[in-house]
Amino acid sequence: MTRRFTYAEAAVVLRVSETWLRRHIKSLPHSKKGRVVTFTAEDLERIDALHHHEPTAGPLSIVSAPRADGPHPMAGLRPLPPRGAAVRTS
Repeated sequence: MTRRFTYAEAAVVLRVSETWLRRHIKSLPHSKKGRVVTFTAEDLERIDALHHHEPTAGPLSIVSAPRADGPHPMAGLRPLPPRGAAVRTS
């Protein structure tokens, strides 16, 4: 049988407060039977993966920062037309 974790046990494993788990329960994977909420080890792994972020800049980033000699990544953006103006596609 699969081990089930209570709110308190899951909070210790994830290193978050039990209050945080209770506040975000609607967006987290879990099992519910009546009013009893439990988490499996797979649920805890998915929660950890959902809230895992990799740095995008700096020495630990996987993707390198854009080079200074190339075009700026936002160079192709143009401002929106004024309200009520017809939109031209060219």
